Amino acid sequence: MHLVPAVDVVDETFLAVPPPVVKAAFADRRAWRGFWPDLTLEVYLDRGDEGLRWTVQGALTGSMEVWLEPMLDGTLLHYFLRADLPRPAQPRQIQREINRRQRAAKSIALDLKTVLEDGRRPGCPP
Repeated sequence: MHLVPAVDVVDETFLAVPPPVVKAAFADRRAWRGFWPDLTLEVYLDRGDEGLRWTVQGALTGSMEVWLEPMLDGTLLHYFLRADLPRPAQPRQIQREINRRQRAAKSIALDLKTVLEDGRRPGCPP
C-alpha cells in the first residue's frame, strides 16, 4: 500500500471577484458534471466562503478541494486533487493523467475567471 496518491495536482488562479461569488460557482452541484465529467463527487466538508472538500470516485478515487483565499480585491482559488487511478498503471500513464488533470484544473479556473469577472480588471470596482 502506498501513502502518496498517484495523481497529486495543485493549482492557483487569481479571480478579481470576492470569495462568495467563486463559492457559488462551485456550490452548484449541477456544474460539477461540467467541471469533472468523469468524477462522482460527494461533499464531506463545506467550509462556507472558504471553499469545499469532496471525496472523489469514478475515473479516480481520492479527494479534491477548492480553497478560496481572500486576496487584495478578489480571490486566490487554490485547487487540490489527490487521487489514485482505479487500476494499477505504468508511470507514463500516470504522468499523462496528471498532465491531463493539471490542464483541466487550469481550464476550469480560467473559464470561471472569464465568466465571473465579466471584463472587470483588478483594482476596478465590481
